[in-house]
Amino acid sequence: MTPRHRRPVGRRKLLFALGGAAVAAPAVAAIAPHALAGTAPDADKAEAAGALPLTIVNDTGAFGNANVHVYIVGNQGGRQVRVTPDGTLAPVSLSDNGADGFTDYAISLAGSGETRLSLPYMSGRIYVSLGAKLKFRAVTDGAGNAALQYPAGWVASDPNYGVLHDCAEFTYNSSGMFCNTTMVDMFSVPLSIRLTGAKDQTTGTLRAGGRAAAFAAVREVAEFARLVVDDTRVIAPGHGLDAGLFPKDYLAPYIDEVWSAYTGRDLTVTTNSGTFTGRVRGDRFTFDGPARVSFARPSTRDVLFCDGALAAPNDGTTGPVAAVLGAGFNRSTLISSPAQPTTDPASFYRTALTNHYAKAMHAASQDGKAYGFAFDDVADFASYIQDTAPTGVRLTLTPF
Repeated sequence: MTPRHRRPVGRRKLLFALGGAAVAAPAVAAIAPHALAGTAPDADKAEAAGALPLTIVNDTGAFGNANVHVYIVGNQGGRQVRVTPDGTLAPVSLSDNGADGFTDYAISLAGSGETRLSLPYMSGRIYVSLGAKLKFRAVTDGAGNAALQYPAGWVASDPNYGVLHDCAEFTYNSSGMFCNTTMVDMFSVPLSIRLTGAKDQTTGTLRAGGRAAAFAAVREVAEFARLVVDDTRVIAPGHGLDAGLFPKDYLAPYIDEVWSAYTGRDLTVTTNSGTFTGRVRGDRFTFDGPARVSFARPSTRDVLFCDGALAAPNDGTTGPVAAVLGAGFNRSTLISSPAQPTTDPASFYRTALTNHYAKAMHAASQDGKAYGFAFDDVADFASYIQDTAPTGVRLTLTPF
């Protein structure tokens, strides 16, 4: 399979469409999830069949089925949609808001055992909430169309801030099923996905005690400790920075060290387009190779969100190089390895100034894979799976 960091990376730009830009209010979702949009599987693979069987399993050990609520929301054909309990795809409508000003798109689990649903073609998220329902508000977007305000668990004023919830992301269409568990925005409910079809794959499973270990690991690092919200969630540091909970210049010394180191030596970045060789010239990191690309010195926020100076356009040149640089900054491997991307996880997160949030998410997972930041799929370390001939998908709320 082609390494994902060598594929078009415009999908990462979508981080802000579902929540990355939300600070004072929930974000309006206008396009597909940041981790999946634009996925391009191999054209010679078999096409997926129609509606895909979706099984929800409550294995939390802490909440009964009656206290678990499921929401399947997203996009199809350029419009905002949601899935009804009978598997029907319904457009989002302003009239869906109730007297309290919010929709009730909750799908209840079966009284006991597994819950079997049907997933139609769409891109979106499967949210789960425990103990209370989520409040999605139908609004009018900038184009005058009905859209949803999604939960923003990292915003204290969000109506869902006190609700225990999390989500998985997916794109399902005639080319197949592409899905992941995500911690890009926050981590709260441990989830795993099993995808069957041409292969039998599982991702997102935490090791025993993994949730508690992740909370504890983040709490132990002074600069990250405020990202832990009781026993409810851990907020990703980028959102923490925007909320005043995380130092805005945390990574500045490491960024400066990278800029200084590569003023006098080369950094090579290999992508599907070839190898780029770069040095810092005039305070810009400039690469020559298949094309000339350059980057301004990023801020801590740029690194954590993989945006700004590290934005990745879907151009096949600047985008892939930006992705590799973003991963190198978050994993703190740029100084130790002048040839990127690095593929040995033992070399990741070894410096004091690193993304300790992402480090904790990877350490908590059974296979070492997690979506701790937007470029975490570089060298295939994201909790992502795909199948071009899927027969079923199983989302499990795993033990706390």
